[in-house]
Amino acid sequence: MAYDYSELAEKAQHWAEQAGAAGWLAPDAARQITELELRSPDSLFNNGARPLIVAFMGGSGVGKSTLLNRLAGKPIARTGIERPTSREVTLFHHHSVAIQQLPEQLPITQIKIAQHDEEAKKNIIWIDMPDFDSTEQSNKQLVLQWLPHIDVLLYVVSPERYRDEKAWQLLLAEGARHAWLFVLNQWDRGQIEQYDDFKQQLHKAGFFEPVIFKTVCSEDMQTDEFALLEETIVSLATDHIVEQLEQRGQQLRKTELKQKLQQTLQTLGDGSSFQHIQAQWQQQWQQTSQQLQQGFSWPIQQTAVYYAEHAADLISHPQAAQLSLWDAWAQTRLDDALDEFIINTDQQGLPTAPFKHQLTAIREKAAKIMQAQTEFAVRQALANPGNTVQRSFLKTMRVCEIFLPLAAIAWVGSQVFIGYYYSNMTSSHYLGVDFAVHSSLLIALTWLTPYFILKKVQPSLKKSALKGLQKGLMQALDLIGSEVAGVVATINLEHAEQLQKLTGIIAQCGCGELDPRLSIDSNSLLTRMLVGN
Repeated sequence: MAYDYSELAEKAQHWAEQAGAAGWLAPDAARQITELELRSPDSLFNNGARPLIVAFMGGSGVGKSTLLNRLAGKPIARTGIERPTSREVTLFHHHSVAIQQLPEQLPITQIKIAQHDEEAKKNIIWIDMPDFDSTEQSNKQLVLQWLPHIDVLLYVVSPERYRDEKAWQLLLAEGARHAWLFVLNQWDRGQIEQYDDFKQQLHKAGFFEPVIFKTVCSEDMQTDEFALLEETIVSLATDHIVEQLEQRGQQLRKTELKQKLQQTLQTLGDGSSFQHIQAQWQQQWQQTSQQLQQGFSWPIQQTAVYYAEHAADLISHPQAAQLSLWDAWAQTRLDDALDEFIINTDQQGLPTAPFKHQLTAIREKAAKIMQAQTEFAVRQALANPGNTVQRSFLKTMRVCEIFLPLAAIAWVGSQVFIGYYYSNMTSSHYLGVDFAVHSSLLIALTWLTPYFILKKVQPSLKKSALKGLQKGLMQALDLIGSEVAGVVATINLEHAEQLQKLTGIIAQCGCGELDPRLSIDSNSLLTRMLVGN
């Protein structure tokens, strides 16, 4: 499927806007894409055939406005005699030509329109551009606003001004985007050496065989090449050549867009780097975790004592019982670890802004993670103090504390009943002092023994709280490390998505074959007007 340049540029701009907002592109890189030029010569007209747009370009005093007046046969453009530098754009075209729309970027108040009735020049719009080398900054801005709408640039110089640096820099910047004709005006004051030097300069700029016309704009009627210049431009004003220039412009801008996007693709980095930075983070966090565990050793012991003394407050006054292990020292250690991780990410050639943005949340909630994990672990430890063996033994002792005295009482009772029964049969005493003392001791021992054992082997709340805090600390550190690993995984997916979108646009820049009917013949005049042909 073939894509127009404007469609591709809009896709690239949309991608750059969201990629820049997400931090994948630096502001300057995003701006280079979001500010892509969408205008072209055909943007001044609706679909269909349109005139050839030719613009007179040049520095102040070279006589380009005089050339346009000579072309029109009347003074339609103000010359340097009337004002030192041009501050307006003059459009000269056939009265039947209607420009359908003027883009917002073009200031209508600085446009002067003149019309003619010559059928031979019906398919040409002539434009006299401001002097781009003047001290007026607005002049340069006006030139840059009009350049995208021009097919052929008629570059006018004079023997004294053909080495103008500002004009030359503009030529080098815009050379490949337009077709060029060159006019060495005021030739009555020129020398052949200047012509050869100017031609040599154009060779260096990329014009293999530049088309140069020598003209004279003075009141004296002198023989020059103005008629040939006029004839050449008229010969270019055909639908076929306009379509050739449009196709070349589209393809050239697609190529420039593709190159720019490929450079942007390199700044996004390779997706394989994520595996490396994730392994680096795991190793780095392991070292940081060990450091934090050592640093928490003393605070955990003090906190365990507090929780042991205020265990009941965990239920009755939970807010009063909360103690935070996470302090400024711990936060600094975490910040240092994350900062080092971001530096490693940057060294891998990956954008760091997405990491900085998403890791900020982890920096802020690390204290909450530590508080939640340690308090939950302490609650569990205090609810179930000791180890499994201790808890099983204590349960046994609690059962014995109830059933042993009951069993002893039942046995004593049974002995009393049996003794009473036999005493009636034998008429003898059935209870003695020894029996009473021994049975009382038996009942007391079966009750006191489990009671004292429960008192002596009861697990230490301090040790239980300490164990719970240590468990909560490990869980919190593991959770923080996992949070960062999750961020890396999420950003990896986002990065892959960005790469997929960008490579898709780049691939579309190469879609569509050129129309062979619009290929430019290497022996044609148009070839000589293009850079690199």
